[in-house]
Amino acid sequence: MATAGTFTATNQDLSVIDIRAPRFNQTVVALGATVAIFTGAWPILALLGTQLGVSVLFGRKYCLPCVFYFEVVQPRLGPGPVEDSRAPRFANMLGTLFLLSSSLAYATGFTAVGVALGGLVAVLATLAATTGLCVGCEVYRIVAKLRGVRGGAIEQVDLDALGSHHEAGTVVLFTHPLCSDCQTLGRELEAKGAPVVRVDVSKRRDLAKKYGVSVVPLAFAVDASGRVTGRVS
Repeated sequence: MATAGTFTATNQDLSVIDIRAPRFNQTVVALGATVAIFTGAWPILALLGTQLGVSVLFGRKYCLPCVFYFEVVQPRLGPGPVEDSRAPRFANMLGTLFLLSSSLAYATGFTAVGVALGGLVAVLATLAATTGLCVGCEVYRIVAKLRGVRGGAIEQVDLDALGSHHEAGTVVLFTHPLCSDCQTLGRELEAKGAPVVRVDVSKRRDLAKKYGVSVVPLAFAVDASGRVTGRVS
């Protein structure tokens, strides 16, 4: 049986990311920021902030900790669950702002402000690395909800928008071309005789946003009206 969200998200995939990659990056930031605060070596904060900023602007192939994770760590551990990359990207934006502001404060003599800002990054990055609770990601999700990115359980699917016939027992499968588990689940469903409607989230980001889909494969059985009758695993 396919395991949800365990396809190989590489350093080139922009819409999804192996959930362990941001935690690895947060570990690097936490260690670097902690060393900088306790030793007074504030240029480390500037270096970390610049690195995060470059990765936000030009993609995670320029994020050195991410490159190390995908090239060295992931091949040994195997691919992990995936998540929408937008939340950790937003968290990196906040991290860039706080780290560079901390560096500027140090450089202009406002040491206490620099310590406070850098210390906040160190604490939050440590929290994210050790527990998985990414405060910046949660801020993104709140903002996304306010902007109309719907989360929570899917209760109704618009079959017309999917180009599907109104047929009871239809399974709507949200998929991604790099997701091997998506292909496996699709074949299993078809082998059981279920009519399957595939939604490629890399091409239909509007539908992924509408239904709050951030992890694939995700499949729901619907009735003729599009009402969700159950989740398929």
